[in-house]
Amino acid sequence: MKIVQMDFSVSTRNRCQMIDITGQVGSVVAESGIENGDAIVYCPHTTAAITINENADPTVPQDILLSLAELAPHSNPGYRHFEGNSDAHCKSTLVGCSEQVLIKDGALVLGSWQGVFFCEFDGPRSRRVIVQVRGQ
Repeated sequence: MKIVQMDFSVSTRNRCQMIDITGQVGSVVAESGIENGDAIVYCPHTTAAITINENADPTVPQDILLSLAELAPHSNPGYRHFEGNSDAHCKSTLVGCSEQVLIKDGALVLGSWQGVFFCEFDGPRSRRVIVQVRGQ
């Protein structure tokens, strides 16, 4: 089994934002030379996340961010974290810091409408995404 690990930067413009990174992840897979296996897409930040969801309709990420804002509002008198970004930590935990994507014939195995998203919850910031590709 071969393992290749690469990273790339993501710059966010808003406090909460979902950015389609499917192309960047696919480029890492192509550059790895691995034809069959899997890719782990990992976010090393405590106020951001990675998810897979629909990338055909731009209102889907907006709806997801709206739902997360209802679950963990930016302002809550019960929050104790002094930096003022408790909601971002909660949203990151709810969504998760990584996703695993299968690779077949050198391409990501995703559904017709699926894409890989970087989720920003405490921006704008410059972030990093790590992709580990494993296989043959």
